[in-house]
Amino acid sequence: MAKPTLSYNSRKALAVNIGETAGNEIADLISRLVDEIEELRQSKVSVTPIVPGEKKAADEYMEEPV
Repeated sequence: MAKPTLSYNSRKALAVNIGETAGNEIADLISRLVDEIEELRQSKVSVTPIVPGEKKAADEYMEEPV
């Protein structure tokens, strides 16, 4: 799967509107956040309750996928 990145136009718009240095910093931050999110998605582990009678307690900690 191709890694989502900011387009040239998006980077240019950031640089023009808030300055080249700040725009590059924000673009790099967004890129690192995308990498972190992809890593978290790949390493996500589903929690399956295995103890009978403990289902209610386990449901409290389960979250819907993003």
